Amino acid sequence: MSRRRPSHFNGLLPVYKKAGPTSHDVVDMARKALGERRIGHTGTLDPLAEGLLLLCVGQATRLQQFLLKWDKRYQGEIRLGHATTTYDSEGEATGPRGEPPALNEDVIARLTAQFSGEIDQVPPPYSAKKVHGKKLYELARNGEEIHIEPRTVRVEEISMQAKTPDVLAVDATTSTGFYVRSLAHDVGIELGCGGYLQHLHRASIGPYTAAKAFTQDALEAAETPEDVIGSSAWVPIESISLPFAEIDLNSAAAERFVNGQEIIVFNPGQTEVENGANVVIRSADKRLLGIGTVRAVLARGRTLNIAPEMVFGASTGSRSRRK
Repeated sequence: MSRRRPSHFNGLLPVYKKAGPTSHDVVDMARKALGERRIGHTGTLDPLAEGLLLLCVGQATRLQQFLLKWDKRYQGEIRLGHATTTYDSEGEATGPRGEPPALNEDVIARLTAQFSGEIDQVPPPYSAKKVHGKKLYELARNGEEIHIEPRTVRVEEISMQAKTPDVLAVDATTSTGFYVRSLAHDVGIELGCGGYLQHLHRASIGPYTAAKAFTQDALEAAETPEDVIGSSAWVPIESISLPFAEIDLNSAAAERFVNGQEIIVFNPGQTEVENGANVVIRSADKRLLGIGTVRAVLARGRTLNIAPEMVFGASTGSRSRRK
C-alpha cells in the first residue's frame, strides 16, 4: 500500500467567497494555487451567499471536526410576501404569501425572542444535509418527498431591523448546523405572509473574520503557492485557534503526549473543564501539539487526566488515537 505523501502546506486559509461560485469551486481554486489536494472547509456557503469560507489545508484537514464547533455570524436580508421552494431567491414562489404586517418594534421584539437561544429548526429541502446517505437537494431534484426531522440549534445573539416595509435585515450569531434560509422561511410563516432569504453574508467563524480573509480574486490570480501562504490571511497550523480550553505542557509531559500516552497535568490556573471535554494541548512555547480529551478531573479541578485524541508530531503531521 502506498503511503500518502507529506503535505507541503499545513494551515488555515480564510477566503472571502463571492456570490456565484460554490464552496467546492473555491476549494478547487485553492488546490490549483497551492498544488495541494488535501483541502477541505468548515461549512458550506450556498452559491448565492458571500463571505467567509474557512479552508483547511494539508494536515489541518484533521482539525475540521473541531473547527466546526466555532459559532458563526451571519448578516442577511429576508424578503417578505411569499415563500419559495428553496427558501432563497432561486426557488419557485410558493405559499404562504400575503401582505407583510407593519414591522414595528413589537413585531421585531417578538421575532427576536422567538428565534433566540435553543430552537428546533428544519433544514431546507434543498440543502447538503444527508438523509439515508443522500443529500437533500438530490432527493428534492428527483421529486422525492421525505420527512425532514427538526434538529436543535443555538442562536447566541440575534437582531432584526426593518430595512423596507417588506425586507427584514437580520444579524445572527449561531451554532454550527443553523440555516439562515430556514430562519427566513420560518419568519415568513410566523408573520403569515411568507418569506425567503434574498441575501446572505457570513461575517465570521469564531475569531476569523471575512474582513481579514484572502480574497477570491487574489486566490484565482495566485501564480505561486507563496502568493497565498505569504499573505497575512494565512494561518500556520501551529497558530490555529480552536474552540476549547488550552493546556500548556512542560517538555516531559509534551513528550509523553506526542507519544500517545495519557498524562496527568497540574492545573494551577484552574482551567474550567469537565470530564469528556476536548482541550487544546500546546508546548511551553505555544506550539500546537494536538487535541486531548479530559478523562478525569481530580482534586477539585487542580489536576487533570488527559488522553491524546489527535497528536501532531514535529513535522506537523498528525495521527488520531485509535479507540
